[in-house]
Amino acid sequence: MEQGEGPAHALSFGTAAEAYARHRPDYASAAVRWALAPAPGRRVLDLGAGTGKLTAVLHGLDVEVAAVEPDPVMLAELRGSLPGVRALRGSAEAIPLPDASVDAVLSGNAMHWFDMDAAGPEIARVLVPGGVLAGLWNVVDDEVAWVAGLAAAAGPAVIGPRDTPAGWRIATAGMLRPVPGRAELFASLERSEFAHGQRRTTDTLTATLATRAGLLVMPEHERAAVLGRIRSHLAGRPETVDGEFTLPMRTAALRARRR
Repeated sequence: MEQGEGPAHALSFGTAAEAYARHRPDYASAAVRWALAPAPGRRVLDLGAGTGKLTAVLHGLDVEVAAVEPDPVMLAELRGSLPGVRALRGSAEAIPLPDASVDAVLSGNAMHWFDMDAAGPEIARVLVPGGVLAGLWNVVDDEVAWVAGLAAAAGPAVIGPRDTPAGWRIATAGMLRPVPGRAELFASLERSEFAHGQRRTTDTLTATLATRAGLLVMPEHERAAVLGRIRSHLAGRPETVDGEFTLPMRTAALRARRR
């Protein structure tokens, strides 16, 4: 989950869609299976699908997957890489699907962008009763010393508190809770975390971090300085100085059931 969320950040990813598709990690399959486990059927919507990182994992499972993404450049990347998947332009606040047409709605690193006042009822509309809403986020495991150092070098605009397991738990503590005075749309809220990792080099990890929203909207001189600090840190650690290494991560998952 990224810091500095707002319209400029939300619209920044299309400018780096190709790099996003090439460098962003997928999601732990165990986390995706956990998210889907209570679903009453196999029709699944990937909402805010981006370039299709989560869509690809779902496509490899025994489900019928559709993808919805608002950014046309990101959507074009998804369609190019997954031509067999139904991919539609739309948003969490305006989903181009009929009522009660899916058994699960999943979102990969996107739910924090949704306007849940509008998106909550819209997601509930397309879900069948008892259907699952689940959010998944890839967070870096800062319990590993060199990863904590990387977060410090990159700064909070790139790896913020909510991009770590402890910060994610705090940030999602109230997510999908009922709003006083409104009907409760979702219940049985659960959270879990699953070990994950991504094989990287200094160059590819730097490129991965360069797709973060905070860096995409940063002035060029600041961006260059941050990327320089990242490279310097990776060059100074024995775990990352030479060749490929695994970036320790977790896929953190949140799920609830439609009432």
